[in-house]
Amino acid sequence: MAALVIAEHDNASIKGATLNTVTAAAACGGEVHVLVAGQNAAGAAQAAAQIAGVSKVIHADGESLGHQLAENVAAQVLAIAGNYSHILFCATAGGKNAAPRVAAKLDVAQVSDITKVVAPDTFERPIYAGNAIATVQSADKVKVITVRGTGFDAAAAIGGSAAVETVAAVADGGKSAFVGQEIAKNDRPELTAAKIIVSGGRALGSSEKFQEVMTPLADKLGAAIGASRAAVDAGYAPNDLQVGQTGKIVAPQLYVAAGISGAIQHLAGMKDSKVIVAINKDPEAPIFSVADYGLEADLFQAVPELVKAL
Repeated sequence: MAALVIAEHDNASIKGATLNTVTAAAACGGEVHVLVAGQNAAGAAQAAAQIAGVSKVIHADGESLGHQLAENVAAQVLAIAGNYSHILFCATAGGKNAAPRVAAKLDVAQVSDITKVVAPDTFERPIYAGNAIATVQSADKVKVITVRGTGFDAAAAIGGSAAVETVAAVADGGKSAFVGQEIAKNDRPELTAAKIIVSGGRALGSSEKFQEVMTPLADKLGAAIGASRAAVDAGYAPNDLQVGQTGKIVAPQLYVAAGISGAIQHLAGMKDSKVIVAINKDPEAPIFSVADYGLEADLFQAVPELVKAL
């Protein structure tokens, strides 16, 4: 049977995490179909049809799906779930919100945050903040899965020519309502999609110092800015910059950690980065255990010097 990927999109384009999830779906065997559920989302459906490896796009368009509320998205998935052996969501806020509802309604166990497909019924996923890898085998007829994007290469966004099939949107379940949203505007790359990330920790001491030290380095490198949980909890950086097990999972080409000790939950969110550079004056800091390059120095001197050198 085929695998169904639930697309993450903004009604006009497909978000990057969907491409990684398509790769995971292809590894499950069989055809890969993509569900684009939204409002006025024809652009996203056409973009999904161009993804390499996708054989069909199912486009559900209606007001009930306009803000992709988890209850309505789950109902839309359930309306077509009988045609699939695997249903895959991105392990993002949206995917983690809808997937458990689908699994519960289908009375199956969810397989969460997979990083590898061993066989169509067997998957690997990190546990204990990434310090161990569990191999999970599911005997359920339908596998409901969330996919950690950093564990899979992204499928090519162009090159495919899938057919787009339109289905009726489900009615609004009435269990929740969209009230409003506040969108933070940022000229920098999105954290989870950035190729370079510079992150600051509690050692920066204040939000003013965080901006003063980290922003010039990010500007020089064209990087996204991240932060440790300790820095976020202290109010030095906003929540959406948090990298770690309880924040965002990232795997950029280059990750620069300044003043971050390397608590286990932070390492779980960034240790898959291709090259890790750590700057910390504590030689015993755990961050050095995963760093490719380590600089034992005062970040308030080292980072400005690095900016000048760049």
